Amino acid sequence: MPSIPPHTWQKSPFSPDGSDCIHLAATPAGTILLHESDEPGIVLTTGRPQLNALIAILESRNCDRV
Repeated sequence: MPSIPPHTWQKSPFSPDGSDCIHLAATPAGTILLHESDEPGIVLTTGRPQLNALIAILESRNCDRV
């Protein structure tokens, strides 16, 4: 996994204020990285099409939180 500088992580707009925030980062190769604020050492790796598909599914089900 590439090392991502802390300033390139962005808080998801779907995360509430406070704890339990999801952060996203894009690598130069276009890979999307995700981690929770309370577990920053655990990073999920995905692609943009897969993340877009997940968000579309969650939005279609009217989910409030990811």
